[in-house]
Amino acid sequence: MTASSPASRWRRIARVFATPAAGTMFCFGFGCGLPFFLVGTTLSIWLRDSDWKLGPIGLVSYLSFFYVLKFLWAPLLDARRLPLLGRLGRRRGWLFAAQLLVAIGLAAMALTGPGVPVPLFLGLVGLTAFAGATQDTMVDAYRIEIAPIEAQGALAATYTLGYRIGLQLVGGALVLYLAQAFDWRTGYLVMAGFALLPALVTLLVREPAASARIEAEAQPGLLVAFIKPFSEFFRRHGIVLALVLLAFVGLYKLPDQMLGIAGAFYLDAGFTKADIATVSKLYGVWMGIGGAFLGGAAVALLGVRVNLLIAAIAVAGSNLLFILMALNPGELWSFVLTISGDNLAQGFAGTVLTAFLASLADRHYTATQYALLSSLANLPGKLIGGFSGFLVEDWGWGYAGFFTFSALSIVPTLALLAWLWRRIGAPPAREA
Repeated sequence: MTASSPASRWRRIARVFATPAAGTMFCFGFGCGLPFFLVGTTLSIWLRDSDWKLGPIGLVSYLSFFYVLKFLWAPLLDARRLPLLGRLGRRRGWLFAAQLLVAIGLAAMALTGPGVPVPLFLGLVGLTAFAGATQDTMVDAYRIEIAPIEAQGALAATYTLGYRIGLQLVGGALVLYLAQAFDWRTGYLVMAGFALLPALVTLLVREPAASARIEAEAQPGLLVAFIKPFSEFFRRHGIVLALVLLAFVGLYKLPDQMLGIAGAFYLDAGFTKADIATVSKLYGVWMGIGGAFLGGAAVALLGVRVNLLIAAIAVAGSNLLFILMALNPGELWSFVLTISGDNLAQGFAGTVLTAFLASLADRHYTATQYALLSSLANLPGKLIGGFSGFLVEDWGWGYAGFFTFSALSIVPTLALLAWLWRRIGAPPAREA
């Protein structure tokens, strides 16, 4: 049996899942997933429940742009240790500080609420999003630096398991149950407590072995730190291929990321907060986890290239299920079917895209290059998502028209993938 056979790949992946790194990535994934809905979809439900209109709710989603713009401060995270906490290491110091700031931000949001002067509350939302984006950047760098490329698919699946639990079961379902039973303040205070758990893990794990070596090789000067990661990416791939890769990554998640009013849509479709928590979060998380592990298996057996095509079509197609839900308001079966397809496709696509982006990042500039790529994967959708409420409510598109548009937005991505097909790697057997 050859080293590149499917059976040998499965054995290597099984060994990765048995390592402490897999457990670490599960915990870190939980921490990264927890705040994302709390400053996004769950927050939109809170605002709608507080009688905000769809237009302003869509604009508030722009505060999550910190997740899109994290590449702007990632060079600093690559080049410098954090003062005072630097003794934890270049990666762990920044990570621990970001995790503490997430917990503080969520607690402050809970204690103020959207009823206070709006700028204060939105400032706290932005602070929490900034801390969450910084946490994401450090975890991505940590994951890439602790394992070789062939292990990244398995670690991405483990990370996704924790991420989905934090994102949907806790930051999605549990907080909605708490809001229903008590109030939003109680829900967000409990979330702040959960945000401290991954910070404790950061204190227990080790700094990646490669981090100190890479830090020693880094050239001095902040100007170099900000320029070198980007120039290296273009030098390694060439200007034309690099630009096409960036455009492809930027458009890949467009159908998913532009759904900035999904939480408000669930309420408008006639479902209660408890319904949303049970179906969209509690049930949906397992569909997302299943999709993530399916994506990890598919990458191991077929490679990244084919699965990029499968995932892109699946995500776009899942958006059409929202039309079925819009045409059948209050019908639980349509809600379950929509959430099943949407989360399965998102979980599959997330693992595939994570493995693809890890293969593009140079380990000397892990935080910056991966942050750039993952930020671009969210930027176009976030830009359009901010206006999604106006498209539905004020411009006369309606929910059905908007979801049709979101599904068709995958067409440019497929065109770029066709051009890249022979340039981004072959199936596993030929790669070996």
